[in-house]
Amino acid sequence: MSSPTTSRRVALLTLGCARNEVDSEELAGRLADGGWQLVDADDAADVVVVNTCGFVESAKKDSVDTLLAASDTGAKVVAVGCMAERYGAELAESMPEADAVLGFDHYPDLAERLGDVVSGHKIESHVPVDRRTLLPITPVERQESDRQVPGHGWGPRTLRKRLDDSPVAALKIASGCDRRCSFCAIPSFRGAFVSRHPDEIVAEAAWLAEQGARELFLVSENSTSYGKDLPRELGGLERLLPRLAAVPGVDRVRVSYLQPAETKPTLVKVIATTEGVADYFDMSFQHSAEPVLRRMRRFGSTDSFLGLVEQIRSFAPRAGIRSNVIVGFPGETDEDLAELERFLTGARLDAVGVFGYSDEDGTEAESLPGKLDADLIAERVAKMSVLVEELTTQRAEDRIGDEVVVLVEHAEDDESDCVGRAAHQAPEVDGECVLLDAEGIAVGELVRGVVEDSEGVDLVVRPLEVLPRGTR
Repeated sequence: MSSPTTSRRVALLTLGCARNEVDSEELAGRLADGGWQLVDADDAADVVVVNTCGFVESAKKDSVDTLLAASDTGAKVVAVGCMAERYGAELAESMPEADAVLGFDHYPDLAERLGDVVSGHKIESHVPVDRRTLLPITPVERQESDRQVPGHGWGPRTLRKRLDDSPVAALKIASGCDRRCSFCAIPSFRGAFVSRHPDEIVAEAAWLAEQGARELFLVSENSTSYGKDLPRELGGLERLLPRLAAVPGVDRVRVSYLQPAETKPTLVKVIATTEGVADYFDMSFQHSAEPVLRRMRRFGSTDSFLGLVEQIRSFAPRAGIRSNVIVGFPGETDEDLAELERFLTGARLDAVGVFGYSDEDGTEAESLPGKLDADLIAERVAKMSVLVEELTTQRAEDRIGDEVVVLVEHAEDDESDCVGRAAHQAPEVDGECVLLDAEGIAVGELVRGVVEDSEGVDLVVRPLEVLPRGTR
């Protein structure tokens, strides 16, 4: 066994969203470039790096549990990611099991910092600051900043390493957010909004295709803002999406996290009608009652949101539309809840996540009056969840008889069936397609099939043909 001063075996564990997955693959590239060997956490790693999530209480608990489990392996443990960035020294003090708590600004030198940890040198814990203050107020001036932005590490030398062989790859198009939603703490630790240059994104897309990715899942904190800080001639999503869809080897491009108030008709049309771009709309509605939206510091209404849904379906009647909603927000009345119910019933979305409100450290909503009792919030979550299950099940049933193109992602245990996703289904958050009698169909293939049945939001599909690469 190598000595502590020369050992260079590191494991990466990732929690949270697809944005964190991109960051982990960037870190993996940096560590490999710095001479570290990437191994599984249970494969005698010298250091376990945990890319934490700090979004909501349950995610924080998962992060803490993962750090504790990593410590039990006997390896050195280093916390990075959103929870580490958000709490820094406070997390380090409460978790002596972590040998270091490092923020985003440590990422460029992470290989060296892990060497310090293995050698027994103590590293000062990250001290959190509001990352919105680290970049210029004017968005166009942010492009000149040399401030470290996770997931933007692409350059002349590749600084990303795939951590799995999935035919789907997340691709970060921007980081941070300039919105001030009263319930959300993300901008304070992810920072102000910064777009990546489109040429850089397209180059990374081509590299991902070479690594076997057939679907690119575009991620950011707010995709509708993409390009606002770039020169006008470079354009926004409307210009970027066709370029990505034209990358050789890429068969499907999917956009995540669109803000309804910023979604223009031109963007709707591009997503709904561009060949190779999934007609899929991940809309961050959050609620539909105007009084609640105003307290959330958001814009819109039931009628305006229903109008947006109608606009989407005028271009693509079978488009997938999904969202999350928060119930039990401070001051929410029975009338507000009824308005949300009216929206959900009218919109007939394909997938909806229902979340009960809870206070988040440092947010405006934490100090709002009109807090609801926890039991009442739970009751409202249960009520909306039942409604959503009924509506999304009906929406899936409506697809019986449709033809769909399924990207196969894994085989079932008996290998006679396999599982993938159609254009209206995003990774992890939506339903999936089960392909029947799929002998000979491999992971990573695109299959045209017909929907024979549904089970909740999942579809049961009979394969018709395997599509050659590049035919979509």
